[in-house]
Amino acid sequence: MTEDDIWGLEERFWLDGLSFYESHLDPECLMAFPGMGVMGAGEILKSLRDAPRWASVDMADRTVGRPVDTLMVVGYRATGYREGASPYQVFCTSTYRSDGVDWKLVQHQQTPSG
Repeated sequence: MTEDDIWGLEERFWLDGLSFYESHLDPECLMAFPGMGVMGAGEILKSLRDAPRWASVDMADRTVGRPVDTLMVVGYRATGYREGASPYQVFCTSTYRSDGVDWKLVQHQQTPSG
């Protein structure tokens, strides 16, 4: 997977819906969100059923680490936009794991940036 590929995948997690998550979320995934706490994969999927999706997202200060061939870690500053809402600004990290065929999200964390 190239860096462009991983950023495309990361953007889709912001913008796409439940079916994308079901296909690309590792069953052991953990996510941490401000005001929501830590959630496992089942909770994440359940929360998406009624959640509004982002209209767009800007990702700045992008960085990628690849500690081993089967892991890729990204970090960035995100600004998410939804219709009728103030921009949502956070620092993010995500970790992806390859099973040799596909890359799945195993960790995502957001920290308010302002």
